[in-house]
Amino acid sequence: MANTAAALHILVKHKEQAEDIIQQLKKGAKFHVLAKKYSSCPSGKRGGDLGEFKKGQMVPQFDKVCFSGETLVPHLVKTKFGWHVVKVLYRT
Repeated sequence: MANTAAALHILVKHKEQAEDIIQQLKKGAKFHVLAKKYSSCPSGKRGGDLGEFKKGQMVPQFDKVCFSGETLVPHLVKTKFGWHVVKVLYRT
């Protein structure tokens, strides 16, 4: 069972925008470029990089994807903050 994970994310207000970002990623767009352009989270300035964090440190819906979702593919997650496009880089 992983204790830590590292992830990138893009936070937007609307599901449609998040879905559009996922489509752009599937067509080859760079995650860090889209994060800087669209993300309302301060991490957007760093290309969406959240760094490494421990299990339980993030809100439950986000945590679940980071610790059980497939790595290196974009996931759509709804939290109290809005819609996230999450890419889990690795788990340790």
